Amino acid sequence: MQNDKKKPPLLPSIAKMKCPNCRKGNMYVNKSYFPLSKMLEMPETCPVCGQKMELEVGFYYGTGYVSYALTVGLIGIFFVAYWLIFGLSYLDNSVFYALGASVGLVLLLQPWLMRISRVLYLYMFVKYGKGTILKSQE
Repeated sequence: MQNDKKKPPLLPSIAKMKCPNCRKGNMYVNKSYFPLSKMLEMPETCPVCGQKMELEVGFYYGTGYVSYALTVGLIGIFFVAYWLIFGLSYLDNSVFYALGASVGLVLLLQPWLMRISRVLYLYMFVKYGKGTILKSQE
């Protein structure tokens, strides 16, 4: 007998920014990052399972820590890649070129970093199939 309710895989669900409870509903109202002013708009609940997207008031303030860790990791990875490809030396200012390029990269990735930080933070607190679900009021 084939199981029709197969659990969706974790990493693709995170990458597609899906609800952590059902891994099917979109976490963001707009798929696009533009306009930037509406980039972080989220529905109050998941359109598929009803999972609350903001568990408590001010819940997403903690995403600053996640975003910081991702940014430091990206800069570290970029420096290692730059070192392996071009080499780093304080004698020819290549360290400053690498720093400038990595800051530029992080600035370009900032909208994505802000969204993925929220996704990862919510995934830390809501487990698959065990989330906080609002019952629809009739």
